[in-house]
Amino acid sequence: MSDPTIITCALTGAGDTVGKSPAVPVTPKQIADQAIDAAKAGAAVAHIHVRDPLTGAPSVEFGLYAEVVERIRASSTDVVVNLTSGPGSLYAADGLLLQPAPGINPPMTPQQRLDHILKLKPEICSLDVATLNFGRIAMVNLVSDLEWMGRTVSEAGIKPEIEVFDLGHIRLAKHLIEIGVLHAPAFFQFCLGISWGAPAEFDVLQLMRGMIPSGTLWSAFGIAHDQFKIAAVACELGGHVRVGLEDNLYIAKGKLASSNAELVEEAARIVTRQGSRPASPNEARKLLLGR
Repeated sequence: MSDPTIITCALTGAGDTVGKSPAVPVTPKQIADQAIDAAKAGAAVAHIHVRDPLTGAPSVEFGLYAEVVERIRASSTDVVVNLTSGPGSLYAADGLLLQPAPGINPPMTPQQRLDHILKLKPEICSLDVATLNFGRIAMVNLVSDLEWMGRTVSEAGIKPEIEVFDLGHIRLAKHLIEIGVLHAPAFFQFCLGISWGAPAEFDVLQLMRGMIPSGTLWSAFGIAHDQFKIAAVACELGGHVRVGLEDNLYIAKGKLASSNAELVEEAARIVTRQGSRPASPNEARKLLLGR
């Protein structure tokens, strides 16, 4: 492989995982410390959500994002910061109506979903090009909202990480590129194994890779027991990889991971066995941002 492999570490997410593993970071200090440790273990990118420090519930509080980012930037460890723009797109069923998911109330406008990103200026932010039914939770992203958000972050000099969960999401993302909302070369993140999106299978990942524009950078992750399988397949197919406690709590069958760094260390071993090596943060910047 001519280029190194970017390992993204998704640190905590917004899922109901805090009570399932003591390793899931909750406070800004815990999230920042695990980002730093993950970088030392081989992660070039840290994908960041925040949580209420008292309850562990997902949060959109600006001060929490700011503290995490400030702690990372104040450290001597380099890592590319990737902030989520996704929480405001999640809704929970309440009878026949959809209400904002717990921790997100009142509903967030596209401007509010980007507020912390535009103020903190990360190098990357996620952009969920997806509407998807998770069961009792639905992710809703209107095309008009995506057009505004895509243009806004691009004009601010922030690289959108285009998260897609199924084939139709790739079609929409390509449309956004074609009309100039998203700029080429784009960066896709294939999110596999999530109910009810694309399954975490080799042939599905091959198909998704074949649908994106030529020369496009891409990465992939699988959730739960599919995390390391998809990391290996993505690397084999020439892509980049994502691991982390947002997507998977286990380092091996029946054994909880002790930290995000432990998951990154395993991903680094997989990347090395595939004949590549983990990209440094500066190499990731060159690949993703051209600088």
